[in-house]
Amino acid sequence: MVTVIRNTRVIQMMEPVEVLEGVDVVIEDDKIKAVGKNAAAEVKADKTIEGDGKTVIPGMVCGHHHYYSGLSRAMLISAGPQTDLIQILKEWWWRLDRALDEESLYYSSLICTLDAIKNGTTTCIDHHESPNYIGGSLSTLSKGMEQFGLRGIVAYGITDRNYGMKEIRDGVQEGIRFAKEVDARKARGENVLVEAMVGGHAPFTIPEEGMELLADSAKQTGRGMHLHVAEGEYDSVWSHHFYNMDIMDRLDKHGLLSDKTLLVHGIYLNEHEIDLLNERGCFFAHNPRSNMNNQVGYSKYLPRIRNLIMGTDGCGSNMFEECKIAFFKNRDANGPFWPGDYMRALTNANRFLEKYFVGDRFGRVESGYKADLTILSYQNPTPLVKENAAGHFIWGMSSNSVESVLINGKLVMENRQFDFDEKEIYAKAAECAKRLWNRTDGLSATGTSGIVR
Repeated sequence: MVTVIRNTRVIQMMEPVEVLEGVDVVIEDDKIKAVGKNAAAEVKADKTIEGDGKTVIPGMVCGHHHYYSGLSRAMLISAGPQTDLIQILKEWWWRLDRALDEESLYYSSLICTLDAIKNGTTTCIDHHESPNYIGGSLSTLSKGMEQFGLRGIVAYGITDRNYGMKEIRDGVQEGIRFAKEVDARKARGENVLVEAMVGGHAPFTIPEEGMELLADSAKQTGRGMHLHVAEGEYDSVWSHHFYNMDIMDRLDKHGLLSDKTLLVHGIYLNEHEIDLLNERGCFFAHNPRSNMNNQVGYSKYLPRIRNLIMGTDGCGSNMFEECKIAFFKNRDANGPFWPGDYMRALTNANRFLEKYFVGDRFGRVESGYKADLTILSYQNPTPLVKENAAGHFIWGMSSNSVESVLINGKLVMENRQFDFDEKEIYAKAAECAKRLWNRTDGLSATGTSGIVR
C-alpha cells in the first residue's frame, strides 16, 4: 500500500526542529519512504491526500493514561469527603476500578481509543487496574486499541489494597501472561500494535514480597516497570516510616530502575531521588491536569529530569491541551520552561517507544520512520518557521485542527470521519457506563478485604 501526502507543510517537532514547506510525503506500507520537494512525482499511489494548506506532524504520544477511566466522565455516585489524595483514591477511583468487568473495560478502551485518534494522539501508554477482573484484562484493553488501529503499551498495576498478596500474584501473572501473548504473536509474524510492560500501583501498596515478584516479572519478560511514585506526600512518608528509605532507593534495591522504566507524578521526590532516576535513565511522565485536579502540588525539580515526557493520568488524551496547561501552570509557578521545553518533552516519548517496539523509529516525518502521522488544518496568521514552531504549537494549534490521522501507515481517520458508525459505539458505551456507575455506587470506600491503604 502506497500513500502520498502531496504538497504539504511538515513540522519536525523532535530536535532538530524543522519546518518544510511544499513537500511530498511518500508512505509505503507502515513506514515513510521519502519526504521532499516533488518526492512523489514518479510514485504510483494507492491513496493520495492533497496537502495544500495542511500541516503534517508526527503522531503524538500520551505517556501515561488510565483507560479504565473512560466511562467515568461526569460519573454520578455518592461519595464521602475528598480533601486529600488518599480520600480521592478511596472514594472515587478505587471504587470504580473494583466495579470494572470485561464489558465496561472493553467499552472504556474503545472510547479512549476513539478520543485519542480524534485528538491526533497515535500512541497511548496505559496503566491499568481492575481487581475483580484481572486475568485477561490487558488483552481486553489491547483489543479495544487495535480494533481502531491505535498503537499502545499496557501494564497491570499490582497492589495489595483489596485482596492482599493474592491480588499482587494475580496482577503479576497477568503482566507476564500478556507479555508472552505479545511475544507469541510477534513470533508468528503478526503486526502487533500494542506492547507490554509490567506495572505497580504505587510503592505504598506494594510490600517487599510484591516488589520481588515485580522485579522477577521484569526479568522474565524483558520489560520495564510502569509505576506511580510520590504523587502525594503520603507515599514518601510511608516509605520512610516502614522501610527507612527514600522511594527511589527502595526501587533501586530491587533492580527496578532502568531505561525501560516509566515513573509517574514524582511530585514529592527529593533531589537525591531525581539524580538517581536520571542516573538509571528512567523516563518520567508529567501529568499537570491530574496534579492540579487532585491538588497534590507541583515539582520544583521538573527542569532537572532528563527523560521527561507528557501524560494525562486518565484525563483524556488531548496532548495539545495537556501541553498548554503544563506551560501555563509552569508560568503560574514561576517555572523556567518555555513552549519548546514542552514540545521537547512531548516528543521524548518517542525514544521510550523505541525501547519496546525494537527496531522501529518514531517521532519524525522522515524516511525510515514509522508512519504515525497527524494531519492538521492549521492556518497560521503569523510566520511559522523552525524558530517559533513551538510557539505555534502552544498558542495556536489544538485538537480542533486535527483533520486526518495515520497509524502504522493506515489512514484511521480521514477528514474527521471514521469508516464505521461511531454513534452506535458511544450509545452502547453510555448504557454500559450506567451499569458501571450503579456497581461503583454500591461499593464502600474501605475495599473488599478490609485492607485500607
